[in-house]
Amino acid sequence: MKPRYWDEAVRTLSRGDRVLRRLVRRYPGIHLKRRSDAFTTLARAIVGQQISVKAADAIWQRFVALVAAGPQRGFPRLAPPRVSVQGVAALRGCGLSQRKAEYLTDLAAHFASGRLDPKQWKALDDEALIAALVDVKGIGRWTAEMFLMFHELRPDVLPLDDLGLKRALADHYNGGERLDRPAMIALAEPWRPWRSVATWYLWRSLDPIPVEY
Repeated sequence: MKPRYWDEAVRTLSRGDRVLRRLVRRYPGIHLKRRSDAFTTLARAIVGQQISVKAADAIWQRFVALVAAGPQRGFPRLAPPRVSVQGVAALRGCGLSQRKAEYLTDLAAHFASGRLDPKQWKALDDEALIAALVDVKGIGRWTAEMFLMFHELRPDVLPLDDLGLKRALADHYNGGERLDRPAMIALAEPWRPWRSVATWYLWRSLDPIPVEY
C-alpha cells in the first residue's frame, strides 16, 4: 500500500527540485512499501549485515526453518520467544556468526520484555525511535534509519551515512564530488518534511529496482 503522504510529497518535491522532478517522471508508479512485521524486518537486517545477498538469503532460510512455527510463504512473521528459546548455539547452526547469534537473541529479548514495543512507536519522534532501536546489540544508526523508512514509512529520514545517498548527491548536485555532512544537510533542507521520499528517488537513479524490507 502506498504511504498516505506519498502523492503530496512527490508533487511538492517535483515543484521545488529539477533533479527530483526528472526522477519522479522516470520512475512512475513505484513507492516505499512495508513487507513484514517489525521483529522479522529487524532480524533480517541483522542477518544480512556485511555479507552478500546470496549468503544472507541462504542463512535466512535456515534461520526461518529453525524458528518459524510452521510452513512459511513469502515474507514470514517470526515470534521473538521462539528465537529466545533456541539459544546461541542453535542459531549458529544456521550459519550465523557468534556475534550475530547474540544480536538476534538480544533483539528477541528486547521485544519479549517490551523494551521494544511497536504499539508505543507512534508516540515517538524519529530520534527517540532511533535511540530505542540502537539500544539493541547489532543495530546501528543506519540500520535504524532504514527501518524507519522501509517499515515505519517515516517521511522525513535523511540517512547521511548511506553510501548510495552520498553517491547520488555527488552525481546529481556536485559534479561527482562527495559532499560533507553539513553540505548534505543544507542541500536536503528544502526537501523537508519529505526527505525519505527524496532519498528514495535518488536511490532509484542508482538502482531502478526498489529494495523492500
